[in-house]
Amino acid sequence: MRFNRLDLNLLVALDALLAERSVTRAAARLNLSPSATSDALARLRAYFDDELLVQVGRRMEPTPRAEGLGAAVRDMLVRVDATITTPPQFDPAMTERCFRIFASDYTQMVLMPHLMRRIAAARCTARFEILPQVADPQRDLERGEADLLILPTALLSPSHPQQTLYTEDFVCAIWADSPLARQPLTVESYLAADHVVMRPQSTTSDSYEDWFVKRAGVRRRVVATSYGFATVPALLIGTPFVATMHRRLASLLAAVWPLALRPCPLDVPPMQQGAQWHRYRTHDPGLTWLLTQLQAGADGLPP
Repeated sequence: MRFNRLDLNLLVALDALLAERSVTRAAARLNLSPSATSDALARLRAYFDDELLVQVGRRMEPTPRAEGLGAAVRDMLVRVDATITTPPQFDPAMTERCFRIFASDYTQMVLMPHLMRRIAAARCTARFEILPQVADPQRDLERGEADLLILPTALLSPSHPQQTLYTEDFVCAIWADSPLARQPLTVESYLAADHVVMRPQSTTSDSYEDWFVKRAGVRRRVVATSYGFATVPALLIGTPFVATMHRRLASLLAAVWPLALRPCPLDVPPMQQGAQWHRYRTHDPGLTWLLTQLQAGADGLPP
């Protein structure tokens, strides 16, 4: 199909080239040969009268013209995928769809088992690809590379619809044989202790825990950080350290690790956990079904 003499299939090639910054990798993404992808790039260069991608060392870098085209092309392709290629009906027992969900290990341990049980009960034939959270999950949502983000609502984008799933509060986890476990945990003893903290990989933004500590106007000495919530208890055992953890996750892990759980002495506001999807997919019947199952799973969480 052509529009203003441009073969619209070339926009798919341009999107892949801008994402991969390599003819070889773009060819693999497009299931084309490198020579066919090079030909597509040549035709794009001729149409836009611009190099679009130039070789800098071993990597191709976009020109200013290509940078300007990139977001618009990706937005158009996401809209086409959402409005034209998405089936008008969704049968969970017949679908071959793969849902891509960006979620932390906390979400995988606390919420996803409840969703999986509902998926199994419905004999759903969809596949679920649960991906690690990245520095800019909204970018992956914008690009159509994620069907759902599951994050604290404070971290969700105002540009796309969202749904609050449930509320979570926080407790402090301590090694059960720690001296701190033999006495009430006060603000003074909490701030005097060394802390183990989860900080996501590849992100410069504050975690929810960092945010509420700054909000309280206090400082802690962080002795160790982990990239996952579930590994934090292992770093407490045999130490006098403290970790501030989601209550439901801490309760699960206290059944496995020798942990003592204490109320957090800081005034920690409850966290609202939410789901977010691309605005173009609001009427996607498969995603609507998934959100219904996800909310039902959240409603079944222990209080």
